[in-house]
Amino acid sequence: MTQAQAEFLYTTYIKTTPQRVWDAITNPEFARQYWGHGNISDWKPGSKWDHQKPDGSVLMTGKVLESNPPRRLVLRWVRPDSVADRSEHSRVTFDIDMFEYMVRLNATRDQLKPGSEMGRGVAGGWPRVLS
Repeated sequence: MTQAQAEFLYTTYIKTTPQRVWDAITNPEFARQYWGHGNISDWKPGSKWDHQKPDGSVLMTGKVLESNPPRRLVLRWVRPDSVADRSEHSRVTFDIDMFEYMVRLNATRDQLKPGSEMGRGVAGGWPRVLS
């Protein structure tokens, strides 16, 4: 018997356009403004992506699983030193849609190992980034 995987869902509303939210996630210079790090990829399904510090070192890495600009982006997410360990891989899904006059951003982090350092990091860091 295996433990259930941890999952987080964060929803925020932003007075902007879906394209601007997409750009905030996928444009390295834009992402650095609020995340402190850039997301680097060509954003095509199957492509590698890196969450990169300004000095070029990689904090997180993974694969683009789905990319439907500017509505949906799904990424596999793992620390670079844990790529070989599939149990350390998690997934993040960004769903972007209009809600009345604002954009609703749903960020789902799932397939997290229960009790993992990654799960603790998500619980502490993602609300700050998304706000």
